Amino acid sequence: MLDKFAQDFVELFSFSSFFTILILTALEVVMGFDNLLYISIEARRAATDKQAFVRRVGTLISLAMSVVLLFVVLRLIGALEEPFFSFDQSWIHTALSGHALIVMFGGLMLIRTAIREIHHMLSVSDLENEGADNGAAASVRSVLGSVTFMCLVFSFDSVVAAIAFTNNVAIMLVSVVLAGLISILAADKVAQFLQKNRLYEVLGLFVLLLVGVMLVADGGHIAHVSFFGFAVEPMAKSTFYFVLAALVIVDIIQGKFQKKLDKEKDESG
Repeated sequence: MLDKFAQDFVELFSFSSFFTILILTALEVVMGFDNLLYISIEARRAATDKQAFVRRVGTLISLAMSVVLLFVVLRLIGALEEPFFSFDQSWIHTALSGHALIVMFGGLMLIRTAIREIHHMLSVSDLENEGADNGAAASVRSVLGSVTFMCLVFSFDSVVAAIAFTNNVAIMLVSVVLAGLISILAADKVAQFLQKNRLYEVLGLFVLLLVGVMLVADGGHIAHVSFFGFAVEPMAKSTFYFVLAALVIVDIIQGKFQKKLDKEKDESG
């Protein structure tokens, strides 16, 4: 593998490789936004003075995990894709693999996080001062534990995408590292935006919920799950981005319309 990496490194310094790095880095940044959003939301479980620390460590863990997983997956992709458990009955069929299990469990974790935060948002009595003093060291470790697991899921997905995009290991490595550095720089910006625009938290949580459903469907497809002869189909990425764009547009229009209604109410009052 070292010989291949040396050969790929030589090919790195070409215009076609530079163009490939730009495209793959952009793809990795887009795919990594879900991870960044999760880290920003999950970090709020920690004490206020520890949240920036959790975000920084979380994004560093994500970068480190992506680099390590790149080489691990290249070595073990066959074993991860190989089913280790099969179940075949008249009404259900499945062939679980390591890849499918990681993706499905990660999707369920995202769905759980989104539902928990939505419930918290609706039940908390004081949104301005929520979660200000929940931060013992154990809580920080707990948050980082959740973040680390989800980094594993998202990093696995982005590494598989990189491997599918090119067979040049050096290009994969450079693109993954660049995308990780961009995420580190953007982590605080995303958190600050969500803090200043609280209404967009709802949008962010439903994006996480949607990503969770997509991951569960992807995992079910990878595991060849079928119920009563109907196979679980993955959500097409084009469908996901269309739904995501529709959510953003609806949220923006609804926000502007709400401001208009509030203005008319103030003028009439």
